[in-house]
Amino acid sequence: MAASLAVRPTGWRRRLPGIAVAASYRREWLPHDLLTGLVLTAILVPVGMSYAEAAGLPAINGLYATIVPLIAYALLGPSRILVLGPDSSLAAIIAGTVVPLAAGDPERLLPLAGGLAIAAGIITLAAGWFGLGFLSDLISMPIRLGYLHGIALTVLVGQLPKLFGFDTGGIDLFSEARAFVDGLLAGSTVPAALALGLASMAVILAFRRFVPRVPGILVAVVGATLITWALDLGATAGVAVVGVLPQGLPSFVIPSVGVADVGPLIAGGAAIALVSMADTSILSRTFAARRGERVDQDQELVALGAANIATGFAQGFAISASSSRTPVAEAAGARTQLTGLVGALAIGVMLVAAPGLTAHLPASCLAAIVIVACLGIVDVPAVVRMARLRPSEAALSVVCFLGVAILGVVQGIIASVGVALIAFVWRAWRPYHAVLGRVDGVKGYHDVTRYPDARRIPGLVLFRWDAPLFFANAGMFREHVLEAIAASPEPARWLAVAAEPVTDIDLTAADMLGGLLDELDEVGVTLVWGELKDPVKDRLRQYGLLQRIGATHFYPTIGSVVDAYLEVSGIDWVDWEERQAGSEPRGQAGSMPGAQPGSDGRDDAPG
Repeated sequence: MAASLAVRPTGWRRRLPGIAVAASYRREWLPHDLLTGLVLTAILVPVGMSYAEAAGLPAINGLYATIVPLIAYALLGPSRILVLGPDSSLAAIIAGTVVPLAAGDPERLLPLAGGLAIAAGIITLAAGWFGLGFLSDLISMPIRLGYLHGIALTVLVGQLPKLFGFDTGGIDLFSEARAFVDGLLAGSTVPAALALGLASMAVILAFRRFVPRVPGILVAVVGATLITWALDLGATAGVAVVGVLPQGLPSFVIPSVGVADVGPLIAGGAAIALVSMADTSILSRTFAARRGERVDQDQELVALGAANIATGFAQGFAISASSSRTPVAEAAGARTQLTGLVGALAIGVMLVAAPGLTAHLPASCLAAIVIVACLGIVDVPAVVRMARLRPSEAALSVVCFLGVAILGVVQGIIASVGVALIAFVWRAWRPYHAVLGRVDGVKGYHDVTRYPDARRIPGLVLFRWDAPLFFANAGMFREHVLEAIAASPEPARWLAVAAEPVTDIDLTAADMLGGLLDELDEVGVTLVWGELKDPVKDRLRQYGLLQRIGATHFYPTIGSVVDAYLEVSGIDWVDWEERQAGSEPRGQAGSMPGAQPGSDGRDDAPG
């Protein structure tokens, strides 16, 4: 795999990485890819059907949404083992978007789901093509946990009726929960279906815990199917079964959607794109690092988008990278994207030659698969850790969870991203700031509120601002600067901004600085800067502020600021290091406020 560590490929090798791998395919990889593809098929079939039903769609369309993405990704995907297909985190978004739009007409569900996949695919493809993969970073860990837990709850509640053997007409969390309780009270439970579902859950969890190398999902599906067939539970006990699948491969059609559907489909597609981009990017980077490979993240999104578009035209629905099937492919020994092609081919053969394999597969078993997947999404230790280390982020996660649960999945995700952006602006609006002083026996200059014994140089206010200066915090910066000057023990003569954390200054902040300069001039205070980065200084030059501040009022270190101030002001000041060395007080009146004497060699890092 050493070649994967080379410089990113260009041209067709970048855009068609699967073809590039095929051109250099090694014969010894073939047995691994063939076997892994067949092993993977045993999981792809039941999982695909399960997530289709969780999304409110026929089970067969889950297989269409499995075959097409595997083929598309094998050609376009840069990761050699990533598995794409239906995903539990998207099922609730799909259902929450298409079910209300269908308005009770089952014939509209599939075209709407296809249109939703195409919308998500176009957005994702554009993000990858134009290098906008960073948009997935809008979903921070608290946001991600919150919306995933909300989705898990929504999907789980939606699957409970099927686990108990009956169906409901709910379209959101609360209506599903109400309908489920009504069904229980009405005695709609089918005991045999519930027993098969609970047994399937127990088998999956037990194999995952004790025999992780054996696909527990396959064991549960085969076992539940054989029991239902042997006892004829579909006819004698009222157990709902999947039935015989339509024979043949998916046909490509253009989804028929109305003009009124376009807006909701774009909104739902944007939510799916954001979630799937985050999931795929994280999963791709994780497995690439483990295998010592390098993956082009922008091409990853191109492949994901193309797979969604193709799936939408093939009577499928939106898909993402799978965090459950990809580890199976890795553990089974996948070498290249050929694994996915083998899996797609095996499913296609089943649909053509043996569509009756699912004739006695109980629907409650599929519900059990989805419920176990939902339980796997819940990350209690992460929530506990977040609540202990960062309560504010835990509260943000709870807000996102409630947003998904109360508003609906699509609206909840959009609201969650909005809350995240507001939280970011809030933190940037109120960044940490400090007045610095010199602490005996400690290198550098430090926050006087944390070091009450810190000595301050008379007339010099050293002010540190721990954030970029931009429109949201410009006014706050001015307010705190003026407070620091007013609180100075001696009348301030210089205000020195310790500017190492200031990585940008926007136009609004520049206007604020212009006004601040006028205010400081009125009270006889000189504004100087220490440790300001050259690109930020270039900004000030563009704004015309460099000339107003004075080119000589920029210093490379805090120590050089202090040196210049002492030389200009004539203040008698003995630093603790100089006192230990027996030096005389420094400070001599001068007439060059912009002088930049050399640093005395002290450690200037502010703390």
